[in-house]
Amino acid sequence: FFFLYITTRNFMNMSVAFKGTMSAKGCISATRVSARRPSVFAAPSRRPLLVANAATLEFIKGIEEPTIPDVKLTRSRDGSSGTATFIFTSPAVFEASSELGDITGLYMNDDEGTIQTVEVQAKFLNGKPSAIEAKLVMRSAFEWERFMRFMERYAEEKELGFQKSD
Repeated sequence: FFFLYITTRNFMNMSVAFKGTMSAKGCISATRVSARRPSVFAAPSRRPLLVANAATLEFIKGIEEPTIPDVKLTRSRDGSSGTATFIFTSPAVFEASSELGDITGLYMNDDEGTIQTVEVQAKFLNGKPSAIEAKLVMRSAFEWERFMRFMERYAEEKELGFQKSD
């Protein structure tokens, strides 16, 4: 599930905000969380309209993983589904997981919300954990586009590039 925030304006010039979730099947459920009419006499705001949060990857909620993964993407020919495979070599979570908690999934956080997968496997070498592989399955074009927006933000923040295979 990931959170979806939508702000719309109706015919009375009121801002209406919705908060909801989207399931892996593409079903969206939304609830109205606020509605307000702008004041004609309000002083102009000096705050920025858009505050960008960092695009982060986490194995334990609230603890950012500093290791940058290799990401492999596959997509069906018709664009209706795809997968993203993340391979973290020697992730920092191995050092801290005993103190901070268990690995419960891979959480991809950004301005739009959180994308989550629980398909996470540890790879061992000589009895010691050496890598983590996480797989995100996208079952619709909407989920693919949402993932690509996250990856663009993550790549921009970490100064990464995209290389298309032949």
